[in-house]
Amino acid sequence: MRECRFPRGLWEITAGGDMQTGVYGSGYLGTLVSACLADFGTPVTCCHPDSSRMVEMAQGNVPFFEKNLTEVIKRNVRSGRLAYSTDMESFARKAQVIFLAEDTSQHLADLAIRIARLAPKPPILAIMTPVQVGTATSVTGVMIAASLKATIVSQPVFVTAGCAVEDFNWPDRIILGTSSNDAVLALKQILHPLVMRGVPVIVTNHETAELVRESATAFVATKISFINELSGLCERVNADAVSLSLALGLDKKIAPRCLQPGAGMGGLFAESDMESLAELARAKGVSLKVLGAAREVNHSLADRMVDKISTMVHSVQNKDVGILGLAFKPNTNSVAGSSSLRLVQNLVAKGARVRAYDPVAIPEARMELNGTVHYCETPYAAAEGMDALVVGTGWPEFRSLDFERIKQLLKRPVIVDTKNLLDAVRLRAMGFEYAGLGRP
Repeated sequence: MRECRFPRGLWEITAGGDMQTGVYGSGYLGTLVSACLADFGTPVTCCHPDSSRMVEMAQGNVPFFEKNLTEVIKRNVRSGRLAYSTDMESFARKAQVIFLAEDTSQHLADLAIRIARLAPKPPILAIMTPVQVGTATSVTGVMIAASLKATIVSQPVFVTAGCAVEDFNWPDRIILGTSSNDAVLALKQILHPLVMRGVPVIVTNHETAELVRESATAFVATKISFINELSGLCERVNADAVSLSLALGLDKKIAPRCLQPGAGMGGLFAESDMESLAELARAKGVSLKVLGAAREVNHSLADRMVDKISTMVHSVQNKDVGILGLAFKPNTNSVAGSSSLRLVQNLVAKGARVRAYDPVAIPEARMELNGTVHYCETPYAAAEGMDALVVGTGWPEFRSLDFERIKQLLKRPVIVDTKNLLDAVRLRAMGFEYAGLGRP
């Protein structure tokens, strides 16, 4: 077989021409899914027409930061379980089960048609790309109209940037939207390590599977918004929002993972998921007041943080503020929907001068903030000469900073902790003016 413009050795073929698992997509989802599936021990080919991206991936050069992902890719490329290709014809011929894992659904139907035309027999196409409700049924209709056959499965994935590898390997459930028993059996075989571990498999129709993903995002936003509203009440009644969160989270009907006060919910698909669900409800004449309220609270939190900082420094206008963290959460370089970025934008709009540090997200933040911020190479540089220091992202390394040094560097020993990450008692004992979120 021709090597499809790759340097020798980058195109791997399974001995004997056995069927492989295919993943289409070169973005965040495609990179993650192909690597993690290969780590289950099955041969996986990741396909996309972008030859430069495929070569880079095969060499272990991931264009974004995601905890542990580069190591997983390199391990599986070395073992021969993970290959990258631009040869769509060979990809469609060899892979009976193909996961469609582009980050956007713009050309999903065209892609499904192309694969079905190239495949020697009807393939199983599992849609992992975030899609609106009704997409799988629509794609199926397009396939029928084109006189093509394929089994379409709606398979939403539930991963969060920063712990996506862990989320993929230890999911809470597997959702399969299909009426095909053969497709369910084939996918269970590929996901055998998860099934044997006891991960629940929920088989339902296309629309339900598609609705689960958007609804899960909206529900998490509702939980976060609810605890953030309660944190405001805590500040008025001298209660501790962290203890309240723990107590509520230990209720088995609630669970603790997302019930923590903070500066808001963000992420690559969060806002689009909520907007898509809200739009669906509007189209169907249904009012989702809780979702609307949750989104409103989520968006208003940056203003609340600015007010808190303003109170600490007696107005942020013409004040210098240091920001620790720009990514929307630790262990990722994504700034999509980042509450820290919204906070920076609001501070600048109100006349503050901002200096910022993040371990990995500065290049992405530069593209969003358009030169309005001075970026620093260390957290100490971000603190030097500042009227206040703000924790914007909960990177664990910020807990172990030399706060005696920080205190000497700051113009005033003011720390605003939007993630409740730091030890408030210790910092106050050191002489800091410390403010968390919803804490006495």
